[in-house]
Amino acid sequence: MLDANDMDGHELKIHSSLPSKIGLLAGAGRFPIVFAEAARRQGIAVHGVGVAGMASDELAEICDSYASVVLTKVGKAIRLFKRAGIQRAVMAGKIEKVVLFHPFRWLRMIPDWRAAHMWLTYASKDKKDDTLLLAVIREFARDNIVFDSALEYCPEIVVKHGFLTRKKPTPEQWRDINFGWELAKEMGRLDVGQSVSVRETAVLAVEAIEGTDAAIRRAGELCKKGGFTVVKVAKPQQDMRFDVPTVGVQTIQTMHQHGGRVLAIESDKTILLDEEEVVQLADKFGITIVALNAEEVRLKQCA
Repeated sequence: MLDANDMDGHELKIHSSLPSKIGLLAGAGRFPIVFAEAARRQGIAVHGVGVAGMASDELAEICDSYASVVLTKVGKAIRLFKRAGIQRAVMAGKIEKVVLFHPFRWLRMIPDWRAAHMWLTYASKDKKDDTLLLAVIREFARDNIVFDSALEYCPEIVVKHGFLTRKKPTPEQWRDINFGWELAKEMGRLDVGQSVSVRETAVLAVEAIEGTDAAIRRAGELCKKGGFTVVKVAKPQQDMRFDVPTVGVQTIQTMHQHGGRVLAIESDKTILLDEEEVVQLADKFGITIVALNAEEVRLKQCA
């Protein structure tokens, strides 16, 4: 188990025993729903706090208790967890940082004093994902609320190594995968983004604050003939408690709509939501999905 004071630990470590209840700090997407359903199946009570305007309303029907909180009301989220007797919690779902750059954002999102303390103490140097999310973990830890990796409760959604679809990459597509892999890893090391889109060893789009789907759409706009490869990887310093790379049905639909033909993801470090549906859709659209690891990429580069 990760110690509450060990804020630099990032390995996925499985607990020998699961708690009777867990707090869920939920962002956008299906991952919070998948987590809540998995935890409930194991007899764990889920007390959810969703980021307003991001988390799905469906969580209110799945969780044992649920409340929606504005992104900057960290103190309220902590109080809700404490009221439910939460000592262990998880993060799941994407936090849309673009809201930080909306006009008049502070009029709509005035921070409470705990958010102000978190920002000034832990997150004043930059707005990178790791900086902000580790700041959240540190602030909750002041009230003895420790964050686990959500994947400790649903490890089955982490993609396994191998070819997922009927189609496999061509030699040209393997070159793009190898080329894109190193670029994506470097972007991850810099905490910029986790995916790149490549065609003929030319970079079409690099994911940043907009997210993977928007980056794929941009690649399609710049490469009208399509046929490009999307590579999505974990950061070299990936903390498995948050911001784990995630793909799902929407990823495949976006690729199909904008000309993507290959999706290469990192095995054992990428969340694949609704795998059966994703694979069926990819086969239908003729999209290749392959899950590989750094060692395999290194060997192919040396071949």
